Amino acid sequence: MNHFNLKYLSYLLRLAIFLMFLGHGMIALKGNPGWLVYLETVGFSLEMSKKAIVVIGFLDLIVALVVLLKPLKPVVLWAFIWTFSTALIRPISGEPIWAFVERGTNWIVPLVLYLLIVNKQKL
Repeated sequence: MNHFNLKYLSYLLRLAIFLMFLGHGMIALKGNPGWLVYLETVGFSLEMSKKAIVVIGFLDLIVALVVLLKPLKPVVLWAFIWTFSTALIRPISGEPIWAFVERGTNWIVPLVLYLLIVNKQKL
């Protein structure tokens, strides 16, 4: 793949990650009650979950902006780890495995961008 195509691909991946984290961040800032169960599944109390979801929302917005403006390797790696974990928590918390499967692109997109960065492609 030539340099132009890799550059174009990286911009599309960055935009996709930005939009995903922007959307999820805004939803989290509003304290989405449907997401509190995931935090409770890993040991948070309901009260702590309500506070944590707001912090998570702010962190998501930071990740969105960093990936869009300058995709730093540790932030892109975090985006992959976080999206994989949040997809995986769904079946762990009792939802069908399909809840994980349908979110595959949420974690595959940051993984692809991370692999491009790691392989020292000039993005």
